[in-house]
Formats: sequence, structure tokens, C-alpha cells
Amino acid sequence: MDRPAYLLEFEKPLRELEKQLESLHQQSLENNIDMSAELATIEAKIDVTKREIYSSLTPWQRVQVARHPKRPYAMDYIGALCTDFQELHGDRQFNDDRALIGGTAFFEGRPIMIIAQQKGRDTKENIIRNFGMPQPEGYRKALRLMKLAEKFALPVLTFIDTPGAFPGVESEARHVSEAIAVNLREMAMLKVPSLAVIVGEGGSGGALGIGVTDRVLIFENAYYSVISPEGCAAILWKDRAQAPQAAAALKLNAPNLKELGVVDEVIPEPLGGAHYDPAAAAAALKAALLRHLAELTPKSVEELLDQRYERYRALGEYREAAVK
Repeated sequence: MDRPAYLLEFEKPLRELEKQLESLHQQSLENNIDMSAELATIEAKIDVTKREIYSSLTPWQRVQVARHPKRPYAMDYIGALCTDFQELHGDRQFNDDRALIGGTAFFEGRPIMIIAQQKGRDTKENIIRNFGMPQPEGYRKALRLMKLAEKFALPVLTFIDTPGAFPGVESEARHVSEAIAVNLREMAMLKVPSLAVIVGEGGSGGALGIGVTDRVLIFENAYYSVISPEGCAAILWKDRAQAPQAAAALKLNAPNLKELGVVDEVIPEPLGGAHYDPAAAAAALKAALLRHLAELTPKSVEELLDQRYERYRALGEYREAAVK
């Protein structure tokens, strides 16, 4: 697949090699010279360099990949995996929040309810989507759709991708904290199977507001955290430039989250990130969703509620080691 035009800082050595490859290829065409050996050498070096870079990303670098503007968003995965998506609008109280979308669809022939946080691709769309930061009416719309799913016995699938709930004055005036808190309670008691997929950013309560599910999956380069690295750095070090150090301390990346039991499965991404091959990323997600739905669907309501309760009660357990 062609390399995305947007480059991250740590990808620059790779771009230099690609420029060399392009230059040699152009010389070969213009001068009608066979340079296949030289081209093969650089291609091999590009492959090695790519594997070295992406196999040893730091937590902060993975945060940057999670925020990549070309990364697939919720609507991309919905389009790739589902058919007949019918978006439902409004919270029936105040407004229709475009940062949080939802509706019915068919996944492998099975009806499901989808709830997703959606970012924009350009400035105009980001303004419409409020940069993927839902307001109170977004979470109330999500709750309305969850209750609708419960009424018709539809599994609930949520896509998490937000830096956090919108912190503006108008959002606070309409009680965003209360809206999220109600969702946490109601999702814990939802009587249908539920899955959450963290596809990019999973920031704070804004992510948790649609994340209390039976299973939580996360893409390899996504993150899930109580606070952004920049916010943590600003509080602890009074300097947002310390975000890389904060990212490491927060243990917000997929491998750490799996080890801590916060997520149930890490979905692998194509080398370089999901934006390098969205179709491969969607295929990996599809396989994971089919597997988890097959495990959850046969369970009774009592089993779902009991296991969900145990899952969240177990989070945050720790043991104190004796000091010698």
C-alpha cells in the first residue's frame, strides 16, 4: 500500500530511504540503465528499517499512531464490516450530537446496535463532529439506543475513539458528568451482550461512557487512559513537553492494558498501523468480533450480568509487597 502523506517524526528515516529508492528508479528510467540490484538493496533496507521502527515503538509513539489523521475511524469499520447501517438521531431531549453516532446494522447477517464516536477528516468535518468529543446529548443518545437494543434483544457494539468528552461550559451546564455516570450504571445492567472496540484514542470518561461492556477489545496501536499524556504531564510536571514520560508512566498502551486485565484482546494491526492497510485491520477486527459474539450470545441474562459484575469488580486489584 502507498505510504500515507502525513509523516510522524519517528518515520522520517524511512521516508529518506524511500526518496533514495524513487530517485534511483527515476535514474534507471531516464538513462535506460539496469539498476535492479541497487533497487533491491534499498528495498530490503526499507523493509528492515520499517520492521525495526514499528516493532519497538515507545508508548508515546503509539499514542501518535493512534491519533494519525489517516487512521480508519468508526464509520470506515462500519462500512467495511456491516450492511444496511441505519443511523438513528437525537437524544429526544435536547439535540443530535454528531460526535457520537449510532444505529442498527447487520453484521454477518445478524442485526446489531452500533454506537460509535466519530472524528472528522478535515477541519469542516471536525467542527461538525466536534473533534470526536461528545457532549451530554451524545451520551443520552447512546443510552437511548442501548435501551432500544435491549428491547429488541440486539447485541451492542461500540467503537471508542475520542480524546475525551467535550469540556466546554455548555457541556457542563447540561451535566455531562451526570450523563456519563448514568451510562456507566445502565451499561453495567444491560441485558444483552455488549462489546467495545477502542480503535484510536480512548480518553477519560468520554471513552468510558460507552465502554462498560462484556468484552473490551483494543487495536494494537490504540490507547485507553484516565487522562491524556499531555494532561498528565501538565499536572505532574507543569510541562506538557513531558508527555512522552507521562505516556510511559500511565501504561495506556494495548500490551499493558491486556496485562492489567483492562482489555480482553489486542487486535493486531498491519505493519506501520491500521492506516497502511485498512482492509487488513478490518479483517482482523471481524475475526475477533465473530469469536467474542459466538462466546457471549449463548449466555443467559443472569450469566451476562454476573460475569460483567465480576469483570469490573476485579479491576484495580493490587497486592502490597513486604519491605525487607
